[in-house]
Amino acid sequence: MYINDLLSDGYIPELFAKDELDGLLGKVRGEAKSQGLEDAPDVLFNFLVDKVRRALHIALCFSPVGDTFRGRARMFPSLINCTQIDWFHAWPEDALIDVAIRFLGDVEFPDDDMRDKIAEHMAFVHLSVDDYNEEFKRAERRINYTTPTSFLGLLQFYIKLLGEKRGKISN
Repeated sequence: MYINDLLSDGYIPELFAKDELDGLLGKVRGEAKSQGLEDAPDVLFNFLVDKVRRALHIALCFSPVGDTFRGRARMFPSLINCTQIDWFHAWPEDALIDVAIRFLGDVEFPDDDMRDKIAEHMAFVHLSVDDYNEEFKRAERRINYTTPTSFLGLLQFYIKLLGEKRGKISN
């Protein structure tokens, strides 16, 4: 609710106590007068909110995959109406490899070289899915996203599957 109010109005009702708001209005009084505005509380408040709106930048990060984003967009219409959407930037290969190495750090491997090779392969697989997504987009005119969350899911699935297979082998 607060995010919706902030995006749509630039102000969250009852955010400040009366004395705090009076202090803020006092701080912008001189600037407002210099711009030819009258010294009335409503005028000063509107001046303050406009100043905040012009200076405020918010970065919200959501995954476009699944129903969660759709639900948030319904609950908070300002996410769509009052924002500029930059869908996302794919992670570069070296970042994917670093994340994979960190996730695989607790998994036992014969040597670190094998861990590095598996991390590189996982990054390759994740990035190659982007190529197939482009083909899918051309053929079906629908978009499929590969997000950092899907890469983390791949890593967690690999670790879980490896543990299960090792357990079966040792049994």
